[in-house]
Parts: sequence; structure tokens; C-alpha cells
Amino acid sequence: MVKRILFIHGKNAKPRPALHRQQLQRCLLHGVERIDTGIAANIAAADSFSLVAWSHLFHPRHRDAPALLPWIDKLLSQEPPRKSNIQRPPPLKYSFIRALYHIGDAMPWFIPLIPDRRIKQSIRETEIYFSNRNNLGCAAREVLKQILRQTVEATDRVLLIGHSMGSVIAYDALWELHHLEGIPACVDCFLTIGSPLGMSFVQQRLTGLSHAHPCRYPGNIRSWINVAARGDLVALDPSLADDFAGMVSHHYIESIDDHRKGIVNYYQDANGLNAHKSYGYLVNPVVAQVVADWWSAA
Repeated sequence: MVKRILFIHGKNAKPRPALHRQQLQRCLLHGVERIDTGIAANIAAADSFSLVAWSHLFHPRHRDAPALLPWIDKLLSQEPPRKSNIQRPPPLKYSFIRALYHIGDAMPWFIPLIPDRRIKQSIRETEIYFSNRNNLGCAAREVLKQILRQTVEATDRVLLIGHSMGSVIAYDALWELHHLEGIPACVDCFLTIGSPLGMSFVQQRLTGLSHAHPCRYPGNIRSWINVAARGDLVALDPSLADDFAGMVSHHYIESIDDHRKGIVNYYQDANGLNAHKSYGYLVNPVVAQVVADWWSAA
């Protein structure tokens, strides 16, 4: 039996896959090492961490990695800061931006009126995926499905980590593998971090929505753990267990657990704290504990 940790990233341009994988693995191993040095060493020795890269389909150019590396180095060189020392967004500004996200989520027609460029870009890129423009949505899912088909054939145990938009692509890909290809078991544990799957805008567009219960859900996941950091606006609704309770009641999954209280993503760069960054999630002790527990159980 082989243990595989698959990480599917979120939207926006990323560094070249080899470098991106290297930095993500650094962060994951650093976090797990704080929990159990032996497990971290075993994960590294097994070379079990793989990146599911799809940003090249949406963006012709890779992100400039040198500008990113110093901030990852800083993240890994320090102990987690006390909550009282973490830079927080101005309360009024944060509340205003959060309110805009809620409005855009409930009323998509309002998006063009939103003055914040980042909000518009984030929601529009999501729309490109859901509209399958130029077949990009299908192509992104196929990248993950190709890997999962191989793991199923090899009977590997899989921990699938989906960050941000990657969690949506993973969910849709798992639904297609189950209902269109008849693959009943793919993922031992589905770990979503900074996921927008709680947003109504996203839920209304998920693959399988038009099907009756329980066929609207993927049934090839054993357990689902969702982690949402304080201040992460992409995880607008940080609780997924209530939204996808039908998966449990119809016995499509054993459990869905939300971790949201006290979760801090302390990644910072020149623009300040970024509560959504994948690197900060991977070093978080709650995420690291989930990975360590899965590795031990698997």
C-alpha cells in the first residue's frame, strides 16, 4: 500500500510546478514536524507529496517565484506569533469588504458594481471555470482525474488537499469519477482549506446540482475535513458540514468536520497579512495534525 498526499491549488497564476511543489511541501513538512518529527521524516522519505497543477490552463505566464521565496522563508523561520501580535485588517475596512463579498455571493448581478478590483477578479475567474469557457473547466478537472484513476488502479491511500478554487475543482472531479465513470472509492480523506464551497454562488453551480438526492453528491470520499482561517474572505461561509449534510445522511460519506475556531493563517508579505495563502494554511498546527493523523491511520 502506498500513501499519497495530493495538493490541488487555487486560482491565480502560480510558480512553475516543480518550484511550487517544492515550496508547498516545505510548508507541509514544517508544520507536521512540529507535531511529529518521525511522521514528517516518513512523508519526506516516501516522497508522497504531489502537486496537481492546473493554473497554466488559465494563465499563460507563471508567477515570479523570487518575489515569493523570502516571505515563505520568513514564515518558516519563525515560531507562530501570538494572536495578539498578528496584524489585523482595520475593522471597518474588513467589515465593508466582507459585506461586498456577501452581496456578490447572493446577487451576482451586483459584481460589476463592486469597486474592489480583487473581488471582481476573484469572482470572475470562478465564473470562467463554471461556464467552462474554452473547455477550461473540463481541462482542470481532467488533470486531477488522471491522477486519481492511477491511484485507484494501484489501490493507493489518498489524502486530497484542496485549497480555495482547487477544492471546488476536486469536488466536481470526484462527482464525475463516481457518477460518470463508476469509481466508488477514490479519496481516503478530503481536506479543504480556505474553501469557497460554502458560498451559494459556488453551490448553485456545482456538478450534479440538477440531479436528485443523493446523486447530486460524490460518493467516493471516506471523510471530509474543512479548515477555515479567521479573516479568510474566500471561505466566506466557513462551515461546510451543514451545507453538505445530505452526504452523511445518505451514507455517501462517513463524516464532515469543520475546524474554524482559533484557526490563524499568519502568512505575511509586503502587503501585510494574507489569511488565505496556502503556505500559511499548510504550516498551521490544525492542518498539520490532520495530515499527521491521516498518515498514522492510513
